[in-house]
Amino acid sequence: MKTLFYNKKVVSALVVPGLCIMLFAIAAPLIISIILSFVKWSGFGKLKFIGIDNYVRLLTRDPLFYRSILNVLLLIVVTILFQNVIAFLLAYMLLKIKPGYSRLLRTIYFIPATLSLVVVTKLWVHIFHPSYGLLNKLLVSVGLSNFTHAWLAEPGTAIWAVIWIMIWQGFGWALLFFYSGLVTVPQELEEAAVVDGANKFQLYTHVILPYMKPVLESIIVIDVISSLKQMEMIYLSTEGGPGNSTQFIALYLYQRAFKYSEYGYGNAISVIFVILAIVLTVIIQKAFRRGED
Repeated sequence: MKTLFYNKKVVSALVVPGLCIMLFAIAAPLIISIILSFVKWSGFGKLKFIGIDNYVRLLTRDPLFYRSILNVLLLIVVTILFQNVIAFLLAYMLLKIKPGYSRLLRTIYFIPATLSLVVVTKLWVHIFHPSYGLLNKLLVSVGLSNFTHAWLAEPGTAIWAVIWIMIWQGFGWALLFFYSGLVTVPQELEEAAVVDGANKFQLYTHVILPYMKPVLESIIVIDVISSLKQMEMIYLSTEGGPGNSTQFIALYLYQRAFKYSEYGYGNAISVIFVILAIVLTVIIQKAFRRGED
């Protein structure tokens, strides 16, 4: 077997197909997108080269682009500080109870993650409906009718309702990642820390979380990428409204390219989208590496 992998023809036969797929599926579309970002094109007719005009317009004269970025950053913060914290605590609790109960609860918590995005979105659209929605009916039934809202139709509540749908659907994945990471923490390590006098808080902050640093890094990177590419749930629930209060960058890209037939402008957004994803990923990795140093 060792001799086989020293054969250059065998190595080429194994590597070249994968490289071709990567070039076809990632590199080629990215290069085409970069080229199209410098043109004005409606999808039909001739392409008109306009240089960096699309980028100038995007970065200096498009408040909706910045609104979509702010909504993405809000989702990232809520996901990291709310979803992940609760998922970590719940995963730790599931690790300490009986295996049978743990398996049952993990299955229940993971069910939303197995459902179709369309099903999940439509379910919550009906729950948030101002007339027959379950949420408003519950509020009225307990005497809190003053707190009823048209949750997806009011700018003040729509963004939080949409974020709630995303977190509800993705919570099972966060719980699974944290549970899988906690399982790998050696029991002897925890016992040694307790013997040395560590309390619960110190056990988490000085033993468990540092040991799980690679898992935490992966989870946060996934959260960032997931937040950037959120599109389907928003499109199916609010389409970026009301008043563009729930506009996200992936949906904005889609609308500019396919709804308004501004393919050049849409590709400029996609290039910024890729750059933003790379920059945020590098920042996260640098932050974790600095922590290790």
